[in-house]
Amino acid sequence: MIDPTLALTLPTIVSPVLALIAGILILIRPALLAKIVAIYLIVVGVLGLLG
Repeated sequence: MIDPTLALTLPTIVSPVLALIAGILILIRPALLAKIVAIYLIVVGVLGLLG
């Protein structure tokens, strides 16, 4: 069973970190925008289903 505290804390920690990494990568290589957005949406969706 997933600890409810971890389920609430993990997306709160992961989202800003993913957003920061995605932003830096987009500044460096703008062509990666579509892939970064797709990966981000998949990760947020999976975390939402698990949480």
